[in-house]
Amino acid sequence: MAMDPRHAILFEPVRIGPVTAPNRFYQTPHATGFGWQRPQSGAALRGIKAEGGWGVVCTEYCSIHPTSDDSPHAFLTLWDDDDIAPLAATADAIHTHGALAGIELWHGGAHASNRMTRLPTLAPQVQPALFHLPTTARAMDLADIRAFRGWQRDAARRAKQAGFDIVYVYAGHDYLPFQYLSRRSNTRGDAYGGSLENRARLLREMLEDTREAVGDTCAVAIRLAVDELHGPDGVCAEAEGREVVEMLADLPDLWDVNIAGALGNDSKSARFSGEGFQEDYIRFVKGLTSKPVVSVGRFTSPDRMVEQIRKGVQDFIGAARPSIADPFLPAKIRAGRADEIRECIGCNICRAANNEAVPLRCTQNPTMGEEWRRGWHPERIAAYPRRETALVVGAGPAGLEAALTLARRGLEVTLAEASRQLGGRVSRESTLPGLATWARVRDWRLTMLGKLPNVQIYRESRMAADDIADLAPDHVVLATGSHWRRDGVGVVEMQPRQFPRALTPDDIFAGAEIIGPVVIHDDEHYFMGGALAEKLARAGHPVTLVTPYPQVSGWTVLTDEQGFIQERLMGLGVTILPQHSVTEQGATHARATCLTTGQARDIACGALILVTGRLPDDRLWQALQTRPNTVRLGDCLTPSSIADAVYSAHRFARLLGEPDRPPRRERPAHEGI
Repeated sequence: MAMDPRHAILFEPVRIGPVTAPNRFYQTPHATGFGWQRPQSGAALRGIKAEGGWGVVCTEYCSIHPTSDDSPHAFLTLWDDDDIAPLAATADAIHTHGALAGIELWHGGAHASNRMTRLPTLAPQVQPALFHLPTTARAMDLADIRAFRGWQRDAARRAKQAGFDIVYVYAGHDYLPFQYLSRRSNTRGDAYGGSLENRARLLREMLEDTREAVGDTCAVAIRLAVDELHGPDGVCAEAEGREVVEMLADLPDLWDVNIAGALGNDSKSARFSGEGFQEDYIRFVKGLTSKPVVSVGRFTSPDRMVEQIRKGVQDFIGAARPSIADPFLPAKIRAGRADEIRECIGCNICRAANNEAVPLRCTQNPTMGEEWRRGWHPERIAAYPRRETALVVGAGPAGLEAALTLARRGLEVTLAEASRQLGGRVSRESTLPGLATWARVRDWRLTMLGKLPNVQIYRESRMAADDIADLAPDHVVLATGSHWRRDGVGVVEMQPRQFPRALTPDDIFAGAEIIGPVVIHDDEHYFMGGALAEKLARAGHPVTLVTPYPQVSGWTVLTDEQGFIQERLMGLGVTILPQHSVTEQGATHARATCLTTGQARDIACGALILVTGRLPDDRLWQALQTRPNTVRLGDCLTPSSIADAVYSAHRFARLLGEPDRPPRRERPAHEGI
């Protein structure tokens, strides 16, 4: 197949100061969970991106000094010359495939925990250390500022020595240079505070220092939040954000611009934003500088990418999450295979990994983070050595992934689904408000399965043990899913209770009649309770959401969604009752008991919906577990996230016929042992 000629503009080279990007695909900096502790894993991950056609591939945040320590999270370091060689491996991996290598130099200021280095936290002024209480950050004096500028220069020189082509000055996401820029965090009375020119002084000096240190061969990029989403009290696009760009217009070689204040605004989930959602904030930048501009917006459509270039919004298509979901997105567009792009669903499971301080994972791409640890490649997989057959029972996310991966390996695959609709839980959950993109988990796999001749799909084909015995496949994969509990057992409340008229999400998806008022008992704490509350409130029902946690959808703090969920529910008039559990259901009420005081209250209730835990649908497994070469995967094994279901299936199918070895670990050398 040939590339669509409309997309040719995406493959034009673009000059960035002294270097040239081979195309307009720009993998912006994003965390991996590997950091300085796992350099081989990080290098392999970035190398895959370059192989997939990204013209620029950047690292995650790289600390310039021990006073910027983000432990326990994984971050890179350029604290001394010993850090050069490990990072050179990443630059080399990127260069192997002809891409430019960028590095994001970082100082967190009041955001840095310094839990490992145990050094005082630095900030423009005395203030509580953000997110790392009870620490207080100390105000930097002029000697500290001079030292800080030296750290930036030294780190830039080390980055150049490691082989990087683009060196960042990082002034976004509330980190130290941005803390100087914003009036919200800078009330200094000296040359680095007061007027915008003074508050931008450190940023200007950092750009000049970095250019002086490495600008002969390296491009100098600035990553700037042009709006921190605090209105006139902070930096905003229509005022000081614009003025900063005007002040510094042609000083950097590239502008990497976004909205920030917090990372959750920049990497907002699809539930609360559409593709290209930052455009209204950043479109002015191109008109103020002669230098190339890049921004993000969870771009997956090549037509939308072309539109960004032709409209003059940006020169590059910036991507973090889409490059995680499909490292080969550019290569597929170039080859005329845009229909095969594994589109990001915007679920922010990748953000959760970062916030949990664990290696990167992705719902759509189960190979992400496993490039070095397991040697997995997103587009290549070893052929199975024998001609064998596999029956996959259940066409939810695990079943679809298992069928696809087994078929890619060359097995003859039969996929049997009991219902008419394929997709399992994905098809149901994607009908909830804001979650339509989740259907991409189903749709991409069906597209790819449709291209393979060795797959047969049977709908409305409920399988029993005797049916499987008659078919006699070499391998049986049970991906029969799970169902929601009706006994109220969840994360906090572990004793079963009797709720004779209660509904579960399964009933709602099946079209159960809802007679309000509605009470939702959420002891699962992920997306379901909040999403059902939104759905039913929009349908006109009075809704009370009861949760044992102190906040709604508590686990979504990790996906950077919790604040958005709570704000939306409150805006819809949903009553939120935290730190309570529903303990009893009456004819017209539900009784909620406070977990702290033990006091109970009655809430008007026509429909009680329990969102607590799930149980595996494993009856078929119970009948077949002694049969050789029979496995259960995904929610049928352990109900969890869609990402875990997909990974469970991919891992089984990729490792079929091979020893199940643990992933490789990067072991440091230990002296004297």
